[in-house]
Amino acid sequence: MMNADQLLAKLYALRKDYADDPEDETYQALHHTFLFISYNMAAFKEYVKKEAEKENKE
Repeated sequence: MMNADQLLAKLYALRKDYADDPEDETYQALHHTFLFISYNMAAFKEYVKKEAEKENKE
């Protein structure tokens, strides 16, 4: 499983794939997700950490 920084980097990279059409629905979804997560990075990192711990227990 990727860590939080890797996931955010992946979202950013995907968002850039649609940068030539900012009206595209996929771009909008990726852009808003990227912004939401980056503004709440501490909470996102904690969530990813907890999910990874759950996965390791299984």
